[in-house]
Amino acid sequence: MTPAARLQAAIEIVDEVIASAREDGPPADSIVTRYFKHRRYAGSKDRRAVRELVFRVIRRSAERPESGRSAALGLVDDEPALIELFGQPRGPEALQADEKATAALRTVIPGWLVPELSPLVGETEWPALLERAPLDLRVNVARARRDELLRELPGAEPTRLSPWGLRLPPDTRIDDHPVYQSGLVEVQDEGSQLIALACEPKNGTRIIDLCAGAGGKSLALAAAALDAIILATDTNRGRLSKLPARAERAGAHIETRLLNPPNEPDELADWSGQADLVLVDAPCSGSGTWRRNPEGRWRLTPERLQPVIGRQQHLLDVAAELVRPDGQLVYAVCSLLSREGAGQIEAFLSRHSSWISEETPIGGGRFDGSGRLLTPGHDHTDGFFVARLGRPC
Repeated sequence: MTPAARLQAAIEIVDEVIASAREDGPPADSIVTRYFKHRRYAGSKDRRAVRELVFRVIRRSAERPESGRSAALGLVDDEPALIELFGQPRGPEALQADEKATAALRTVIPGWLVPELSPLVGETEWPALLERAPLDLRVNVARARRDELLRELPGAEPTRLSPWGLRLPPDTRIDDHPVYQSGLVEVQDEGSQLIALACEPKNGTRIIDLCAGAGGKSLALAAAALDAIILATDTNRGRLSKLPARAERAGAHIETRLLNPPNEPDELADWSGQADLVLVDAPCSGSGTWRRNPEGRWRLTPERLQPVIGRQQHLLDVAAELVRPDGQLVYAVCSLLSREGAGQIEAFLSRHSSWISEETPIGGGRFDGSGRLLTPGHDHTDGFFVARLGRPC
């Protein structure tokens, strides 16, 4: 592919990403993969170059552009040499008079979201929200030691905040490495590891991971508390179905249960008031993961945010009924928005006046209401809010 053809391919892909963001369809990574699945003539260098173009375009615009072409025209402001590719064979059509006025603007945060951000996330931190994220691994501490695996993974460094973590450069491949295939490590951002550490999992306890997804945090809890009874639940059958194979590879025993909202209290009646710990890693805006999913800014709207906040409130209330007296509830969201983090916990404590806020036992982060906020700029992790709550006897 010529440079002009690569730019045209990027424009076509970004058009699909814009449509997918509008319709809440597949993520950008999937769209790139699908695009090249039907274009076998593109070599690995072409695919890599186009993918990089696509994500440079996505990262520079917080607001959803009108089209892939307007997004690419915005990139011309940063990389003027690209303008020469317009009008070339197999490249984008030649520029029309005054067309550059339609170029997408360079912004980091969608305008409507700025008032929603935690006060801790000032403008000086905004650029870090879009930096390329490293590859973090969590050592399966039930079967391996971090210092041993450092020797097995050239280029790896210990993470600063999590005693379980290893950090590798972005785009490092790990899925075909023996330490991954044998279940000694799992891919997990350091911030996500800290949420599991905030749970302080103990041997012999009963734990529910209420929004387990594919089970990354359930696996971390199982590794840290070998004989704990762990129930991983979720409402997404596809995601939850990935956990049994992951648990087998890691040597962990985790029960799974598919839930059907709003019937969770009935479906978890056998656990009512029985759990030593309930982890609620709730569905959220995903604003803390823009480093990995920058098009998430194009997907989020006020209309989509409000139901998510309502779902978080519901899950917290469900979790409260599952915790035994003197037990704990840990709430987390990969979000930088106050209403999803500190505001959500403030509202919970007003509804459940007997509950108390406890110290969140993690390194890093900053106090944000009754919890702690981790941010890419301050902690070099994805953005997470995490709070620990106790149910009195």
